[in-house]
Amino acid sequence: MKNNPTKQKVIEAASSLFYQKGFHGTSVRDIADKAGINVSLISYYFKSKQGLLEYAVIQYYEAYLEAIEISLNENKSLLPLDQLKKLVGVIIQYKQQHHQLSCFIQREISLDSVFVREMTVTYLAKEDYLISNTFYAIFSGKRRMKLENQFLLMQMKGMLVTPYLMQPELKNKIVGNHSREQFVKNYTQTIANWLDYIVKQPITPK
Repeated sequence: MKNNPTKQKVIEAASSLFYQKGFHGTSVRDIADKAGINVSLISYYFKSKQGLLEYAVIQYYEAYLEAIEISLNENKSLLPLDQLKKLVGVIIQYKQQHHQLSCFIQREISLDSVFVREMTVTYLAKEDYLISNTFYAIFSGKRRMKLENQFLLMQMKGMLVTPYLMQPELKNKIVGNHSREQFVKNYTQTIANWLDYIVKQPITPK
């Protein structure tokens, strides 16, 4: 989604501050100072700090879900497992490109705050639908226990969000664009290896 340069600068400044200080610990003045603009422009563009947050999260999720849908459409001729691996790569790449906002949103989701219930429930439901359908397709035609597959899906979802919840472990390991690109490549491959492993596993007996 395209924005004018000033508006985008405000969103980037707010994302950085929300990530560092939290939503309630960040003032409109803080955002304006970091963005190098007059406070009145934030009111003009977003009405309030809450309006800015809502705009940033909507922009984030709309672009995120669009990236998922594009990946699924472009790779629909591939085998289900390969479709899923491509999708995992797109998801990690997107979250890493928007690292600070990804971390902030994931932290808020883990708290089950009003922010989550009011702002992301629709987007999270759509994300779950797209990822779940793609995941279950890799077992199409294979007799497996439904509950077992649900647990495996939970594990994969956990891997998709772990880097954005465990900041102390990654803070000093990912520095600069090259390091981030290498992380995306290595972490995506790690999940791909795990997917290969679970697909080959025999059915767990009842």
